Amino acid sequence: MSMLVVESSPWNANDFGIPYPTYFHPAKDDDVFIWQERMRRLERKWLFSFAGAPRPDNPKSIRGQIIDQCKRSKVGKLLECDFGESKCHSPSSIMQMFQGSLFCLQPQGDSYTRRSAFDSMLAGCIPVFFHPGSAYTQYTWHLPKNYTKYSVFIPEDDIRKRNVSIEERLTQIPEEEVRIMREEVISLIPRLVYADPRSKLETLKDAFDVSVQAVIDKVTNLRKDIMEGRTDDNFIEENSWKYALLDAGQREVGPHEWDPFFSKPKDGNADSSDLSSEAAKNSWKNEQRDTS
Repeated sequence: MSMLVVESSPWNANDFGIPYPTYFHPAKDDDVFIWQERMRRLERKWLFSFAGAPRPDNPKSIRGQIIDQCKRSKVGKLLECDFGESKCHSPSSIMQMFQGSLFCLQPQGDSYTRRSAFDSMLAGCIPVFFHPGSAYTQYTWHLPKNYTKYSVFIPEDDIRKRNVSIEERLTQIPEEEVRIMREEVISLIPRLVYADPRSKLETLKDAFDVSVQAVIDKVTNLRKDIMEGRTDDNFIEENSWKYALLDAGQREVGPHEWDPFFSKPKDGNADSSDLSSEAAKNSWKNEQRDTS
């Protein structure tokens, strides 16, 4: 059985990540085209921005360092979220900031992923990820496997150990490369949004269409393998995230540069997929507090 979830477990072969719902639900193709053109023409006065709250109770969180870097930068914008009154409770305030930024910082939330990543891409803002589980191993049906086309990756440890200035890292990217990356993000918008269920897009495939087609393709390939006598005897479920990165026709996985990011929990008290899904639920709930 295949499960479509907003956050999949890296160690469960039956989980498949699909985009978080955003605020935009187009009723027709023109709604998407007009939105894309609007995102292309926006003036973006901030080099980078971040909307979120610190995680002082999580010693592994890098949010504190990211918030500090935003506060020190003259080209960074921070929308600090916490309990009580906050502009983070206003979707328009969040989207306005994303629409005015070239890059949007997307550290982990309560789990690997954040809805904010999709809100920012909807705004035409290039996401900056710090953990491969935040997007690259999650949404392989909806995002290019070559993540450098649409995003920037800065390993968490580089921030944690203060080896990297986010401002310097992003400033080093040539202007033309930034333009190409932003255009790639904007071109991805149709497959990241969920169309109004009362209507149907004509020439575009939304996130739901992409997901359904991917499941159909998966079943078709599975049947073909069975008919041709191919088996998955060497399949290792703990490496599920690696299989998701393979190209068509590839079957074998080995050591990967991202192995240190995906150490499986050792406590054995809960199934890894349960842990991931529970964390994703918490992340979703915290949207009311900080766009998690």
